[in-house]
Amino acid sequence: MMLRSLLLATALFVLTTMPAFSAGSDDTIAVPLLRANVSVSADVVRVGDLIDNAGTAALVPVYRAPDLGTTGVLPVAQVISVLRQHQVIGVDTHDLKEVSVTRLARSVSAKEIQAAVAEALAHRGNLGEAANISLTFDRDVQDLRLDASNSGAMEATAARYDTRSTRFDVTFSIANDTGNAPTQLRFTGTAIETVDAVILTRGVERTDILKSSDIVVERRPKAEVGGDPAVRDRAIGMQLRHSMRAGQPVRVADLAKPDLVQRDQNVTLIYQTAGIYLTTRGKAIDSGTEGDVVSVLNPQSKRTVSGVVTGRGQVTIQIATPAPVVVTDTAAIANNEPTTTAALSQGTTQETTQENTQEAARETAQVANAPASSKQE
Repeated sequence: MMLRSLLLATALFVLTTMPAFSAGSDDTIAVPLLRANVSVSADVVRVGDLIDNAGTAALVPVYRAPDLGTTGVLPVAQVISVLRQHQVIGVDTHDLKEVSVTRLARSVSAKEIQAAVAEALAHRGNLGEAANISLTFDRDVQDLRLDASNSGAMEATAARYDTRSTRFDVTFSIANDTGNAPTQLRFTGTAIETVDAVILTRGVERTDILKSSDIVVERRPKAEVGGDPAVRDRAIGMQLRHSMRAGQPVRVADLAKPDLVQRDQNVTLIYQTAGIYLTTRGKAIDSGTEGDVVSVLNPQSKRTVSGVVTGRGQVTIQIATPAPVVVTDTAAIANNEPTTTAALSQGTTQETTQENTQEAARETAQVANAPASSKQE
């Protein structure tokens, strides 16, 4: 009877103590574990940043964070000593010797800043596309590091540009994740629009033909070049309309086709009309390219005539062919009646042109001091 009571008491003791043991198992405190690499976004390092399972001490600050975007190193022995001061003991160090702490940051490069300012100023005043705007900042623009919470885009909240002084003042706003006021960035300086310009590498005379080595392409202010900058590929092989110095930008208006006739050059002078083709020699008074009208001196008669440059060393004088006279009143001709005023005028023009042609032929033969070379069709 006594043994049965003892067994019953033992069973009851076991049943009543099992929940207590179970509860004690659930309440076991996890061992704090030291981290080898730590990343923080705030300006301080807290206990919870350094170790896992920090418990109620997790929010206690223990170190000042490194500068934005940089990494610092802490000796483990020093970290353990600091943690003990805040009653954090029994830390498992995994035999680490040091802890690396990195301050997170948002980087904004100088190139990004310049592109954002140019975009904000595009088409303001006399400025054109952002890609063609050249900026000079009052202070050297360098890469920026902002707090990692500044995750918003750079939005231009104010942009001013003075056309006369070319000065700009641009302010950007960057929103953050903390709910605080947005970060403000302000930049000032000067802005001008530039274009690709063909620049002379040497002084060029009017009669010189541009070669590849005579020009380079540079970015120049649009106000300096004008609205018609020349293109390199189209400038090579062309001739300048006037002499220019080295360093000057070349415009389309400065270029011309190469002269086919040079001043004081001996040229072939051609008199041409329907059925007649006469040639002789002359001396050019002007220079000109194809299609230009130049004056040519006849060295024999000392007369100056004007013709069109039609080839290298060749000037042509076209003699107009009179329009045929159309007579509709044949009865008047049969009766020997006078024709109309218009018909008389056309007849007179035809006779005058024929006389001019004959005179040109006689002069050509005289200049050549020999029978003129002619062809009758």
